[in-house]
Amino acid sequence: MPEKFDAIIVGAGQAGPPLAGRLTEAGQTVAVIERKLVGGTCVNTGCIPTKTLVASAHAAHLSRRGAEYGVGTGEITVDMAKVKARKDKIMLDDRSGVESWLEGMKGCTLIRGHARFEGPHTIRVDGRVLEADRIFLNVGGRAVAPDMPGLAEIDYMTNVGILELDTVPAHLVVIGGSYIALEFAQMYRRFGARVTVIEKGPRLTSREDEDVSATVQEILQAEGIDVVVNASAIRFAKHDSGFQVTPADGAEPITGTHLLVAVGRQPNTDHLGLEQAGVETDARGYIVVDDQLRTNVDHIWAMGDCNGRGAFTHTSYNDFEIVAANLLDDDPRRVSDRVTTYALYIDPPLGRAGMTVDEVRKSGRKALVGKRPMTRVGRAVEKGETQGFMKVVVDAETEEILGAAILGVGGDEVIHAILDIMTAKKPYTAIARTMHIHPTVSELVPTMLQEMTPLE
Repeated sequence: MPEKFDAIIVGAGQAGPPLAGRLTEAGQTVAVIERKLVGGTCVNTGCIPTKTLVASAHAAHLSRRGAEYGVGTGEITVDMAKVKARKDKIMLDDRSGVESWLEGMKGCTLIRGHARFEGPHTIRVDGRVLEADRIFLNVGGRAVAPDMPGLAEIDYMTNVGILELDTVPAHLVVIGGSYIALEFAQMYRRFGARVTVIEKGPRLTSREDEDVSATVQEILQAEGIDVVVNASAIRFAKHDSGFQVTPADGAEPITGTHLLVAVGRQPNTDHLGLEQAGVETDARGYIVVDDQLRTNVDHIWAMGDCNGRGAFTHTSYNDFEIVAANLLDDDPRRVSDRVTTYALYIDPPLGRAGMTVDEVRKSGRKALVGKRPMTRVGRAVEKGETQGFMKVVVDAETEEILGAAILGVGGDEVIHAILDIMTAKKPYTAIARTMHIHPTVSELVPTMLQEMTPLE
């Protein structure tokens, strides 16, 4: 006989546990199934461990710059084993916190194992068969390892394996020029490794405007990172000290000791037995959902990275909020109501909201653009952090802010001043004359909005 629950949640990432909390508070019985690590990508192999490492890398970088601030520091060394231990403790504390919460949650049963659908309402976990009126999928995603010539013959790491390093590589080669790739590239350069980034496209961070991509590349190259773009035929071969990678036909091979492959991710939907429940996926394996995150099967929802509607911790948690609001609060929230926003955590960081200027230009609408270099931001000058710029694009007719990029010190925080106005659907004039605190980076947002020119 199957074990009966009111709800089954598959996956204990960023959306699953809080939804279990809301459902059990409402008096429902919930089974949470997790095949690997409670907390999902963010806690175990994503935001928390990587941003902990970024903080250690920043400390090393700032220490080396001590003399610029009149501070004598002596020789700077990085003990990678201690850096890793700090990261592990913060990550494990977070994971155990979520585990304790679930295990102590009245009405919740945490089950370890791999879930597979046996029917629309039935899931098998090893020897147990579970049944529920409602099923919520929060199964996440994983790194893609592309089929590149010679890659299978050599050792390589993804974003998961590189977190286990307790020594600094002699030469880290990073395949990929997007967010995960660049965060690890800068981090390990600051830890003392030689670093080469290889990107098959014509520029780094291809989804950003070209001026953002160019400045990101300048920031990385200024720290001694080698950047290779237009790597049209990447291939690998074994070598005495590790491996050699040839980026393109006719290019000189690059010899490295450690290889990170960070070229994209795919959803963990391939071994769930979704066909047994009749749940539809798209060509890339993402579960198809509507504006309230319901699949094509009425009683099954999909939240987080597996639904293709965002691949961030904040989109996953927002998915939970949307599902809970609709189910439990009679509050008709929708995915389409949220403004796209994210950050790239190189140092200085990039905070992004809404459309790029390039996307606005292609849309053909009349727009205004404002831009200000960080060299003209007093707070950045005082801190000795003047790399980057801030940029905003506004609809010339409605005066609504369409998008913004803040690449510079505090950019990941400053972007929220703009994001909040966008979400409130207020015109840019709502903050153009706001008095902000001096000295901050945020105070230049109104100034920038007062100095806009037509988009050409």
